[in-house]
Amino acid sequence: MTLPIPKTYPPMEAASAANLPEGPQWQYEPKWDGFRCLAFRDKKNIDLESKSGKPLTRYFPELAAALGRLRATKFVLDGEIVIPRDGNLSFDQLLMRIHPSKSRVEKLSRETPGVFIIFDQLVNSDGESLAELPLEKRRQQLDRFAAKYLKGNHVLRLSPFTLHLSAARKWFGMGTSVDGVVAKRRDLSYQSGTRNGMQKIKKL
Repeated sequence: MTLPIPKTYPPMEAASAANLPEGPQWQYEPKWDGFRCLAFRDKKNIDLESKSGKPLTRYFPELAAALGRLRATKFVLDGEIVIPRDGNLSFDQLLMRIHPSKSRVEKLSRETPGVFIIFDQLVNSDGESLAELPLEKRRQQLDRFAAKYLKGNHVLRLSPFTLHLSAARKWFGMGTSVDGVVAKRRDLSYQSGTRNGMQKIKKL
C-alpha cells in the first residue's frame, strides 16, 4: 500500500497580514524561522520534501533517522525544520546544510543537529488521508499521534497552538526563535497549494 498523498503534494501556504485575525474560527501558532517541510514515511521509505517540492532528506540525515525510529510506520507530517543554537534558532546554520558534500552534511548533522517542529498531520499511522478533515479534527489526530509516538522525543517536537488572542500576542516577544505568529482557520480542510485559510503576521 502506498501513501494516499504523493511526495509532489504542495503544502498549504500563508497570506501575509498586518494584524492577527479575530474570531472563534481561528487558531494561532508560533511562526518558526526554518525550512517548511513535509515528512513522508511509508514503512522503510522516508522522504523530506521542501515547500517547493525539492528533496531535503540527504541534508538532514538525523531527522530521517529519528522519523525511522518511530513505532509508527506510515504517516505524512507537516512542519518546520529548525536548528537550535545558543537558546535561539539559527537560520544561517540551516542554510549551511544545503551543501553538496555528504561528509560535510554528516559532520554538521552531528555538530548542529536539526529539530522537526510538527504542526499538522495529513496521513495518520493507519495510512489514511486526513487532508479533507477540518484543521480542528486534524490537530486532534496529531495530538493523539504525538502522545503515542513522540513522548520524550527532543528531535521531533509538537508545535504549540492557542485559541486565545492574548496568548498568541505574547509569541511576538519570544526573541529570534519565533519569526511571528501564524493564524489558521480551524473549520477548513487542508488547503494544499493555496493561501486560503492561513495568515502570517511577522514581528515588526
